[in-house]
Amino acid sequence: MREYVLVLLVAAAVTYQLSGWARRTAIRFGAVAKVRARDVHIVPTPYFGGVAMLVGVAVAFLLSMNLPFLGRHEIVRHDAAWILVAVAVLCAVGVLDDLLDISAITKFAGQVLAAGIVVQAGVRMLWIPLPNRIISLSTASSIVLTVFFVVICTNAVNFVDGLDGLAAGVVGIGAAAFFTYSYILAVEQDLVRATTASVVSVAIVGVCLGFLPHNVHPSRMFMGDSGSMLLGFLLAISTVSLTGQFDSSKLEAGGGDLLPAYLPLVLPIAILGLPLLDLVLAWIRRANQGNWWFVADKGHLHHQLLRRGYSHRGAVTVMYLWTALLSFGVMTIGLTRSTWVIAAWIAAAVAVVVITLGPGPRIFRAASRRRAAHEQQ
Repeated sequence: MREYVLVLLVAAAVTYQLSGWARRTAIRFGAVAKVRARDVHIVPTPYFGGVAMLVGVAVAFLLSMNLPFLGRHEIVRHDAAWILVAVAVLCAVGVLDDLLDISAITKFAGQVLAAGIVVQAGVRMLWIPLPNRIISLSTASSIVLTVFFVVICTNAVNFVDGLDGLAAGVVGIGAAAFFTYSYILAVEQDLVRATTASVVSVAIVGVCLGFLPHNVHPSRMFMGDSGSMLLGFLLAISTVSLTGQFDSSKLEAGGGDLLPAYLPLVLPIAILGLPLLDLVLAWIRRANQGNWWFVADKGHLHHQLLRRGYSHRGAVTVMYLWTALLSFGVMTIGLTRSTWVIAAWIAAAVAVVVITLGPGPRIFRAASRRRAAHEQQ
């Protein structure tokens, strides 16, 4: 655990320190988000937060590959090296989009290429749990499902990156939940605790923590497509790699209880519940309007919260609450199967629903007024 904490802290520190340099570089090269009709920000804001994140991930991976415990496991070194190559390709595509506003088809091709890099290296789904058994996937099925899942998750996070601090916070919370699950599962199943899933997810938490101080409202810089695609890709890869490093027969042998085996499949959906819902709703909404799925609009979930009267920070906080509720709730229920935990989760869910649909906008607007008054004093 100490080595994982070290990887997290290093990823956070490197990302935080390099974000200022990335911001100045973005301004120098004109990689600035101009104010458009569909945007929420009111002043031009520099991109390239994803570049700082990439370097933070790279340093975290290189550190983990050379630590006494994590570094002695070949699968961690092998997977980390290939994942780093893939995210470098993906980040380069994102940087080009931040600079030149490339087409959606070009970005899609870059996402498929990055997914293909890790798939050919062996990082892919190997099995799927069914109600009565766990089935192994053929090579072709494994490749297709992995690429599809990775591309969907990459775009889901890219879609949700619409408010200051939203994508970094949502992904950071989800990655923290998945790291907790993968580590506890390794302990409970008496398996090696050095896994690609844990290394990648803890690195995600680190870079999100390092970038958030630069990105909370009012944001000094944006992560851009280079950052949002990187986060979505890494989160997808961390969940995919779990099926390749845990023996499904051991999960299945646990007294016939398949619940631990379902969690690697269910937990990513819970973690990315809001981004995936936003993605699906965007496709439906744009199709009904006669537009392509990649044509941007102001109908995302965070836009709806703003229209309900939430302040900028209030809308982001509500999205954080839902992400934590879904990700940590599903993980805790799946691992404990406790009636008390389920009851507590239901109570928390009711509270979040009441906040979202009830007095939430008034509460957060009042907090924003108090904060603004304090800053003026």
